[in-house]
Amino acid sequence: MTNAPSLSAVDLSDDRGEARYTMAALCQEFGVTPRALRFYEDEGLLAPEREGLARIYSRRDRGRLIWILRGKRVGFSLAEIRELIDLYDVDPDHAEQRRATEAKCRERIALLERQKVEIDAAIAELQAFLDQLP
Repeated sequence: MTNAPSLSAVDLSDDRGEARYTMAALCQEFGVTPRALRFYEDEGLLAPEREGLARIYSRRDRGRLIWILRGKRVGFSLAEIRELIDLYDVDPDHAEQRRATEAKCRERIALLERQKVEIDAAIAELQAFLDQLP
């Protein structure tokens, strides 16, 4: 096992020592396509710097990408994800972001639990139908 640095930040620190990431490195790290990163940029969710034609992502962009991907995995819309991400800057304690995130998560859990009941009922109905076939 090696202690190699993360591929996404190798030799890209800025003059303040902040980690910076290439598009290729973020794509590899998170299993996304360049097209997806450009889409998130077009939607105002990411704001990479430009060095010539290259996009250079900040630690903040990387954190926002983590939020985006997690939100997508659990079924949040891009509008909901944007709302939650943008709340990060509202107050220094991030209390509003935590409150809104908790509320959205609870709403999503309730919806998924209702869907689970409906899916279980559909499965039972299909199994009963199969059991009646000759």
